[in-house]
Amino acid sequence: MKTKLYFLILFCFTLFSCGIKNDDRFIFFLHNRFLEEHELHELHPEFGRTEYNEIIAEFEQSGLRVISEKRNGNVNAREYAVGIVAQIDSLIKTGIEPKKITVAGTSKGGYIAQYVSTLANNPDLNFVFIASFRDSDIDTIPEINYCGNILNIYEKSDSFGVSALERKNTSTCQITHYKEIELNTGMGHGFLFKPLKEWIEPTINWAKGYYDAK
Repeated sequence: MKTKLYFLILFCFTLFSCGIKNDDRFIFFLHNRFLEEHELHELHPEFGRTEYNEIIAEFEQSGLRVISEKRNGNVNAREYAVGIVAQIDSLIKTGIEPKKITVAGTSKGGYIAQYVSTLANNPDLNFVFIASFRDSDIDTIPEINYCGNILNIYEKSDSFGVSALERKNTSTCQITHYKEIELNTGMGHGFLFKPLKEWIEPTINWAKGYYDAK
């Protein structure tokens, strides 16, 4: 399932013909690993259904133009990121400023977003990494290099997400805005299966350029 904007980017060549305005803000949303190998209605044994459509709806209702698709199969994070970078490049070529483009991902989607940050190497793009950093990543995924305006969101009760300050400090690209939010929902990794305001609202604010919003 792909949004209409995905096809707009592929087949439209001018802002006018696409119906895209210069002040539009875009968000690429990359979902978690569970949804890659399961259908939208299937339940995770511990966390329930991934509320993908509901999450997309929250972003759209905020006025953001959403680019997303349900991935199928166990995709390679880096290879998938290459395709996202190509779509971002297409948007920029139509006249959209990089600062109006955000890539947000939950869990594995957050790792894909980190590869996008690395490969795009554009300090003006925005990124939101949600439940997608562990201390061991510094050694196991050394090629990741943060670049852009970075928001890292993680849940205190979740072992799959912690502070990413070490990655930020070891990255060589310019990072003008960097922020971390530690949640305390008590839901473990399951917090990202739902469009909780605790992570949805900060993501929307970041995508709109409100880097100092609480």
